[in-house]
Amino acid sequence: TVMQEASTRGVLDIMDEKRDEVAEYYGKVLKVSEDLKTNACCTSEKIPSDVKAALGRVADEVMAKYYGCGLVAPEMLDGLCVLDLGCGAGRDCYVLAQMVGESGRVVGVDMTEEQIAVAENYKGWHADKFGYKQPNTVFKRGYIERLGDVGIQDESVDVIVSNCVVNLSPDKEAVLREAFRVLKPGGEMYFSDVYASRRVPEKLVSDPVLFGECLSGALYWNDFLNLAKKCGFMDPRLVKDSKITIQNEEVEARVGHVEFYSATYRLFKLDGLESHCEDYGQAVVYLGSIPGKPESFTLDNHHLFEKGKIESVCGNTYRMLHDTRFRPHFSFIGDQSVHYGIFADCGTTIPFTSSRTGADPSATGGCC
Repeated sequence: TVMQEASTRGVLDIMDEKRDEVAEYYGKVLKVSEDLKTNACCTSEKIPSDVKAALGRVADEVMAKYYGCGLVAPEMLDGLCVLDLGCGAGRDCYVLAQMVGESGRVVGVDMTEEQIAVAENYKGWHADKFGYKQPNTVFKRGYIERLGDVGIQDESVDVIVSNCVVNLSPDKEAVLREAFRVLKPGGEMYFSDVYASRRVPEKLVSDPVLFGECLSGALYWNDFLNLAKKCGFMDPRLVKDSKITIQNEEVEARVGHVEFYSATYRLFKLDGLESHCEDYGQAVVYLGSIPGKPESFTLDNHHLFEKGKIESVCGNTYRMLHDTRFRPHFSFIGDQSVHYGIFADCGTTIPFTSSRTGADPSATGGCC
């Protein structure tokens, strides 16, 4: 109807306006990392030695325009195609370009003209720095909600990363749907972002500075989990998290009782994952063969696998290891012919360990 069409145009206009505000903030207002008004887009996390070495080979101008909230560097990337959503000036892309190797490929997508220009300018410089015959990076200016517009095909990507960007999108469902579309079966989206302890009031969402600082666009954590499942990612796995302290008294007063968390999730594209942690009597043994992980491998914040130790796992965890790039590095025991019920304490409380003062992050009480 005419009224429905007018309503749809109104929503699209609001989304475009929000994108323009974000592009203005990251393209013209922010010039270097120090221009950020809060620490929401920053991280105090200890940098692994291999990532630190890779960062040391990234151009200074690219490093200066880094506005992320974590280091999105999942394991086992050699030879893969990796897509970076909201790549900015390319810092993470150039780190990942070293991890995928010369035979791999990294594609960065960003809507900000100024940021993409910086990334493009250093493609050849980094290829020379890495000793590659030609660049293994491609940068595309466009919207992460419409990856088809920049030529990203169905099931063409092994791993998607994103660094404190999804919260800036006015259409987060479109981002997740597109991510699911372009991932190959068994691929994953591994990304850091900001989440809220409750739904953020509209008056804060409409504030361009709070939105640009990665705060007021944050999803309430449970809305994110439900949205991810709706888009096909049936069992989102939290890898790590930390509470955001903001460290700006004026901004803290404006956000009130809303608490914010920086968190890294991994979302696997696997058909048939179940909504809860079901027990089929299955187990896995880590072989210690993932590069850089000789003694143990962490899948998420509830699953650390020690080399040689038999670990009971739910059906979903079994498949996240068996039906993905991690399969060669595990031995597998059992099948799903007999169901023994659900793992205990597979609950729905706030997942962030950093929300519980004094909580022991290693205490799980069950598979998940």
